[in-house]
Order: sequence, then C-alpha cells, then structure tokens
Amino acid sequence: MTVRTRPALWWRMGIVLSAGLGLTLGTAPLVYFTVQSNVIVFGYFIGAVYWMTKRGTVDAPAPRLRGAATLYILITGLVSHVLLEHGANPLPGLVSGPDRLAHWSSFFLHYVTPVMVIADWLVLKPRNAAAWKDIPLWLAFPLGYAAIVLTRNALFDDYPLPYPYFFFDPTTEGYGYVWGQIALLTVEFVVLAALVVGLDRLGTRIADRLRPTTATRA
Repeated sequence: MTVRTRPALWWRMGIVLSAGLGLTLGTAPLVYFTVQSNVIVFGYFIGAVYWMTKRGTVDAPAPRLRGAATLYILITGLVSHVLLEHGANPLPGLVSGPDRLAHWSSFFLHYVTPVMVIADWLVLKPRNAAAWKDIPLWLAFPLGYAAIVLTRNALFDDYPLPYPYFFFDPTTEGYGYVWGQIALLTVEFVVLAALVVGLDRLGTRIADRLRPTTATRA
C-alpha cells in the first residue's frame, strides 16, 4: 500500500466502521430500508477496502454498484431527516436519555454514513464512472422494496411490522394516499439519482481544475 492510496483507504475503512457501528448498536430489523441500505454500503466498502489493498489502487471497484450504494444511502439520510424527523436536531439524544445507544445507532445510520459516502463519491476515484443510463437500474431496488412491502401486506394480514414507514400505511387514508406518496417519492428519487450522476461530473471538474494548480506549485 503506497502513501498515495492511504487517505482513500482510511476514509473507506471509516465508512465501514460507521455503517458497522450503526448496524450493531441498534436493534432495527432488516425490514427497514435504512438497515438494508446500510448493509449494502457496509458490504460494498468492505469489498472496496479489500480491492484497494490487494491491487494497491485508489479506485473503488464496481462503479455502477458504488453509484447505487451512494443513491440508497442518500435516500436514507434525506427521507429520515426530512420526512420522518421533520428536520429535528439529532444531537441532543446522543448525550442524554435512556436510549442513547439507539440514538447513536440512528445517528450513524442516517447522518454519519450518508455524509461520508457522499463525500467519497464527490472526492475519491474513480471519476466519471456514473452514466445516466444507470438511473433506471439504480431505482429498481427502492421501487422493488415498496412493491414487496405492499404485496406482502396484501397477502399476509398478520405480518410483523406491516408498515415500516407511514407512507406505506393505507389504514387511515387509503391506498390512494399510499400510491400518491410512492409516486411523489419516485419523482424525488429520480431527481436524487440525477444528482448522484451530477456530483460525479462535478467531482471530475473540481479535480481537473485543481490539477494544473498543483502542478504549477510543484
């Protein structure tokens, strides 16, 4: 492992640690999209660390999978903070109260890991790895997740935790509300997927602008 590869390697090891802590400190079941997206990030970056160590490279493997993991963890962070927590400050629960471990788990899963993965996507290599044609493939997982939750609840009335999120629950406002929420989220996810591709392009432009400056100073 060369000096050139160490910062990226340590950063990605930090992502593995953050996702791992979030998953182990909490007790949320796998039925939550939050848990599933963090499992994907955890598994992907373990593979990335192994790849980088074995090949002595700063480039993460499987760019299409990396983009998907970035999108899913971005969805997790934004949906949690905006829709579920309504923008509430996550910090007070970390230092007081009986459920500090649960708050720390949530903090890692919904804030630390998403921010670290987005920073990785924006700054680290490979660059220009995402394609607009990847977006439909990336969206298959969150849309498939919604389809599985709704189908499962239609088939099994006594399934534990039937509605992991309020926007899947038809018991108060009916299925028209649920389908409307899914349609709205789909549009938002398309925008987020486009943002992920755009951030890849932005990171490339930033790197290109910094490269001549670095060369001149040298």
